[in-house]
Amino acid sequence: MSAIAIKTELKELIEKEMDLSILKAIKTLLKKTTLDTVLRDKLTNRAIRSEEDIKEGRVLSRAEIIRQTDKLIK
Repeated sequence: MSAIAIKTELKELIEKEMDLSILKAIKTLLKKTTLDTVLRDKLTNRAIRSEEDIKEGRVLSRAEIIRQTDKLIK
């Protein structure tokens, strides 16, 4: 079944559905899928930037991290 056929069938089923809880569940499912995609894209971009930072030497030593953390705590 093609994507267009599935979308058409879903539209018809949703149009006929009168149960509010089912409609809310469908809405939640569709929104969650979109959010997962956005989150995955953000994490992927963050990982790429981190790899670039490592290659360029933009990293902190363990001692530097401890010093900065201690400053924040105090």
